[in-house]
Amino acid sequence: MFDGFTISESAIWYLAAFSIVSFFGSIIAIPLLVIRIPQDYFSERKRHRWEPWAHEHPVIRWTLLILKNLLGYVFIFLGIAMLLLPGQGVLTILLGMMLINFPGKYKLERWVITRAPVLNTINSLRHRAGRTPLVT
Repeated sequence: MFDGFTISESAIWYLAAFSIVSFFGSIIAIPLLVIRIPQDYFSERKRHRWEPWAHEHPVIRWTLLILKNLLGYVFIFLGIAMLLLPGQGVLTILLGMMLINFPGKYKLERWVITRAPVLNTINSLRHRAGRTPLVT
């Protein structure tokens, strides 16, 4: 099945290291990001336009936007590889999808957030951090 497909031992070690770092990084980063979401972020039909670099020079803004999307695609690629290798493949793919921009992204995010288990988990994290629940 994998005739002609070879992967070096060092590449496997790099992917394993990335898997460990992304796993522990996600354990730390996801709760921090969830509690920073504005309470009414998902209550609107249209997306809030928030970019930390919105007031920068257009060259800087576009460079950062391109780099963010490239990083997202790298995470997606590595996540797909981790589906075959040890690692948090699905989590890495989801992280990559959160970073990239594509049409319908906000609608997909709203659909995911309105699922009861997801919303309950997020609101539980927010409650423990002393934040108000998300309004959908």
